[in-house]
Amino acid sequence: MKNFIRNFTLFIAIASLPGMVLAQENSEKKSIIQWYSFADAYKLNKIKPKKMFVDVYTDWCGWCKKMDKETFQDPEVAKYMQKHFYCIKLNAETKDTIVVDTVKFVNKNPKGRGGNNQLAVELLRGKMSYPSLVFLNEQNQVLTVVPGYLNAADFTPVVHYFGEDAYKDEKWEVYQESYKKGKEKK
Repeated sequence: MKNFIRNFTLFIAIASLPGMVLAQENSEKKSIIQWYSFADAYKLNKIKPKKMFVDVYTDWCGWCKKMDKETFQDPEVAKYMQKHFYCIKLNAETKDTIVVDTVKFVNKNPKGRGGNNQLAVELLRGKMSYPSLVFLNEQNQVLTVVPGYLNAADFTPVVHYFGEDAYKDEKWEVYQESYKKGKEKK
């Protein structure tokens, strides 16, 4: 009986080894972007100013998960975002209080289902849809909110438009067309 238990335990350990390796590989692939909390990115921005990108999501949003899995895992997207932005994940329905300087942002429905944190409501100007992508300048001012899922190909010109400060001099439609033509030449 002791041999059976020992052999069975050894079998289970060996059989689960590939699963553990796969789980480790998946966790390593989980995010190639360094994500910050809003409060942490805000503090970093005070020390070293940089634009901020806020991914406003919810736990139940399928399109948010798809964007995490595909768009934000694209190596070119991730590399560019890391270089030009403090990247922030903000769960719109977080029950946590978010403190920015001395301002507290709360979820007014902390015990119930859903409800939105005031920071998410403010960033999205009350238009709560997920995912929503918020671009802020170095002074923490909202440049724009882009609602909805974008694949890597569609997201790349958007992130470059703000990362390169093209929004200051050029209309989006003009930039988008020149970006597309530049890609076609390569």
